[in-house]
Amino acid sequence: MTGTPLTFYNSLTRATEPFVPIDLALVRIYTCGPTVYNYQHIGNMRAFLFADTLGRVLRWKGYPTKHIINITDVGHLTSDADAGDDKMEKAAAAQAKSIWEIAAHYTAAFKDDVARLNIDPPAEWTVATDHIPQMIAFAQAIEKDCYLIEGGLYFDTTRVPDYGSLARAVSDAGESRIDPVSGKRHPQDFAIWRRSPPGEQRQMEWDSPWGKGAPGWHLECSVMSRQHLGHPFDIHTGGIDHREIHHPNEIAQNQAFCGCDDTGARIWMHNNFLVDRGSKMSKSTGEFLRLQTLVDAGFHPLAYRMMCLQAHYRSELEFTWENLAAAFTRLKRLVIARDALRSRDDYLLKGDAEPYLAQLEAAVGDDLATPRALTVLDDLLADKRLSPATRLRALGDFDAVLGLKLETLNRAGLRLRPATATLDEDEIEAHLAARRDARVAKDFAASDAIRDTLAAAGVEVMDGDSLSWDWKLTV
Repeated sequence: MTGTPLTFYNSLTRATEPFVPIDLALVRIYTCGPTVYNYQHIGNMRAFLFADTLGRVLRWKGYPTKHIINITDVGHLTSDADAGDDKMEKAAAAQAKSIWEIAAHYTAAFKDDVARLNIDPPAEWTVATDHIPQMIAFAQAIEKDCYLIEGGLYFDTTRVPDYGSLARAVSDAGESRIDPVSGKRHPQDFAIWRRSPPGEQRQMEWDSPWGKGAPGWHLECSVMSRQHLGHPFDIHTGGIDHREIHHPNEIAQNQAFCGCDDTGARIWMHNNFLVDRGSKMSKSTGEFLRLQTLVDAGFHPLAYRMMCLQAHYRSELEFTWENLAAAFTRLKRLVIARDALRSRDDYLLKGDAEPYLAQLEAAVGDDLATPRALTVLDDLLADKRLSPATRLRALGDFDAVLGLKLETLNRAGLRLRPATATLDEDEIEAHLAARRDARVAKDFAASDAIRDTLAAAGVEVMDGDSLSWDWKLTV
């Protein structure tokens, strides 16, 4: 697909712009990855679903991509700004494990969530601690724009033009303000290298020209994006929270390194927040919603993907169990509609699905308008002027963009046993077999009693449906 041009909203210019790749042979994308001190909550995962949709659209349009996602295993403090303990050190101390064990466990859990959400893996996962020598070399190259205080090497943000323009905050009281640290010249200045406190030995620390310590969080992405993608590259993505501190600091480092106005990426794209009015989205509370929480409640991971696709990535999205259930129902209906087409498919292509593909292209080309794309998909599947074969073939294009596994997913695979369920599938099937026998014997009282027993266990009996039963999920 190359007809309709792509336009993306650039957070740097606060405008929607036509996408023109730096190199037609390879579009280069960098996504800020997780800090692997804990499980990722579902709000974190929205950022990776958005980046996955971006990559899918580019590839569907015919652009080869190189996508990098980093793994932060050092340097990220308990404040996303510039104060507090290192998140990895704190987690290791709390769990009486090594940082390396913590990082390995939560990295594996994150990648498992990525797979369950059908997010295409990046070309490379870049790990912060694999790049310490490169970070030290980068810091040395920008040392002229830094100053040394007791806490380590700090970047002087007055040394670059228009600091904080991405966040649109340039005053001390603006969004880019970070927590005070003794000795800093300006409130926005940030750490490039943190010295280990005197008399304290950290699990992760390295020798440097500025003393034993560890890199600042912001340094990592500048170094890894430059090494693996080159500067400038095409698109940098991340959550909207990164737009206020982390990404302005990345840009400042990049500009100091090159001695120019280059921000590192041509386009900066940010997804909006997933909001939970129940206040369980933050890991700091000790109780937060992760993908496994949804699975334990009986929801397929792709129901969450559907819920995110139903909202534009730049729109705030509220999480409620009712919204998730509605998205799950919509996903099931798509699978049912596909099965109905397959049951009638005579392999004859009749009718023209190109208008629907053009509408899909127009929707995702308009800054990834996935809600519109889903509506077009509904219309395609319902269009009886097109043969089943024609609609099924076009479905493959929608699936390539939306990533809902619509070509392979089946209804039984969507049926996940809730963690609270008291019956397993073998027991349910045994009850259903007994109910069939009772109905054959016209013992309708026994049949109704079995149905009531299953209902009390959260099982919905579906007479006349090929699936025969499903879990009745409570929200």
